[in-house]
Amino acid sequence: MELRDKVVIITGGSGGIGKAMAAAFLKEGAKAIMLADLNADAVAAAAAELGCEGMACNVTDENQVVALVDATTANYGQVDVFCSNAGAGGSGVLTDADNDVWQQQWELHVMSHLYAARAVLPGMIERGEGYLLNTASAAGLLAALGSGPYTVTKAAAVKFAEFLSITHGDDGIKVSVLCPQGVNTAMAPKSLGDGQTDGIIEAPALADTVVETMREERFHVLPHPEVEEYVRRKGDNVDRWLLGMQRLRKRTLEG
Repeated sequence: MELRDKVVIITGGSGGIGKAMAAAFLKEGAKAIMLADLNADAVAAAAAELGCEGMACNVTDENQVVALVDATTANYGQVDVFCSNAGAGGSGVLTDADNDVWQQQWELHVMSHLYAARAVLPGMIERGEGYLLNTASAAGLLAALGSGPYTVTKAAAVKFAEFLSITHGDDGIKVSVLCPQGVNTAMAPKSLGDGQTDGIIEAPALADTVVETMREERFHVLPHPEVEEYVRRKGDNVDRWLLGMQRLRKRTLEG
């Protein structure tokens, strides 16, 4: 898909990945960008800086997601691309991550994608075209040590994107899932622990990869290209991969 003349919604849009994607999409000639974020002041400031629209939205509330899509459609006639990008870290494993953390991560990293798809798919299917870009993580394809709720819900996000592609590909709907490792945003530290990343990249570089991947309509958006090889190795021998991850975890704990 070419982004020229397209109407785009980006959640988690007040900074980091979301704001960088908005800037890149505008550079590509997007007709309109609607940024959405939980922080009303932050999203208003980002929208004013970029010269686009902004709206407060809690993506874990389906009614607010519907209102976001309705407002964008009322202003611009349709939604061509929905980037379901909002997310947050969630540390802990089992005994040290309580049920509230697991539920919050599930609502934010899985249900928000479902709410977005439900809201925009009817119009997209009627027109016979549309694009859903869901932000997951390399952790969803592989694993993030010490971040059980995050890893598990990001894996579910990847699977949901696969399901959307399988179910609605014949309707003209394109789907991609963004799976970065470390990105220099407010959400991520400047450096990550052993085995966690192949380098911290800048958000604008990630956005360029998003544009390129969407142009080619590929499913995996991999700003860290090494991830593709890791996924291939995991698929070749999952038992060997699990043993390797167990050794990595032990080394990390001992270090």
